[in-house]
Amino acid sequence: MKQKIFVICDMEEAYALRLTEYMLEKIRVSYALHLFTKVEELERFMEQEEIEILLIAESALELLSMEYVRRQVVQMFVLQENDIREEDMQEGEIHKDDMQISQNPALYISKFQSPETIVSILVESAKGLTQWQGTGTEMQTEVKLIGVYSPIKRCLQTSFALTMGQILAREHRVLYFNFENYSGFGQMLGREFLTDVADVMYYFRCDKEKLALHLPTIIQNINGLDYIPPMQSQIELWETNGGQWLELCRKIAQIGAYEYIIMDLDDGMSGLFDLLRECYKIYTITREDSFAVAKLNQYEQILKFHELEEIADKTVKCRFPVFKEVPVNLELMTHGELAGYVKAIIREDLYGK
Repeated sequence: MKQKIFVICDMEEAYALRLTEYMLEKIRVSYALHLFTKVEELERFMEQEEIEILLIAESALELLSMEYVRRQVVQMFVLQENDIREEDMQEGEIHKDDMQISQNPALYISKFQSPETIVSILVESAKGLTQWQGTGTEMQTEVKLIGVYSPIKRCLQTSFALTMGQILAREHRVLYFNFENYSGFGQMLGREFLTDVADVMYYFRCDKEKLALHLPTIIQNINGLDYIPPMQSQIELWETNGGQWLELCRKIAQIGAYEYIIMDLDDGMSGLFDLLRECYKIYTITREDSFAVAKLNQYEQILKFHELEEIADKTVKCRFPVFKEVPVNLELMTHGELAGYVKAIIREDLYGK
């Protein structure tokens, strides 16, 4: 079952970061927590995702389309910034507005209270927040790492990985991780990323306690599948070893409560075999031409030479027919012939049906 989403939106970035940091430090959030400081980014997110709880500053709400709110938000809390209404409210009190959100009125909370008071009001007033746990309880996350790697190039490896991720994301919390030197992701999606995997690795190495705070601002979403924008510079990719990548993946899984992390792996990274060894399943795309067969044979010989038969044992070889058409739009990977093959693989190989 897909994890419900909790969103904080406030254009006052320093305030938003402090409130989000407090929530992540003081309680274990059983919801997927996302932070936005730009309303237009929130609207793009709401085009694809339903929000169980929206905590939004009044000034941001005024810029947000009410159509999105009524259609995509189950419960909404507004951080009241109006001085007149603020004077009528005592600390710890909330004000009910007549705006209907999924049959529930929007609730106004004074923004000028302590984070502790705001969170206390949320826990008492929002449906489902009784499931939140104190920081003394560790959140247990059993993430399954799925590796997608082939020594054969231009074999639909990335298309396969994205298709599997988007299909699995319909029922599970899934993160897609691209390790290619030149992914071309930004151009394919028509987006310019301000942050990427390099930023995540920086926080992980230098300020690990703040990783949970910054991660929601870096993670993007495509057709329900979370992903971290790939690195723009491959130098960082070369300098990070397999053990560091594994530790980072597990930390991200704990923060985001991910059930699956799909790793789109590449020869150009350091620690390839270390990652493959820890995978739950490995999918290798093959072809029938002589060069493809020769490359695959050499790869398997290297595994045997280095006594890495466990990688071979977990590998599922996938040989596809020539598809008439593979979606160019990365948000439409769940449609078409390739998607049909991937659905069968998930059903038979991952679910055992």
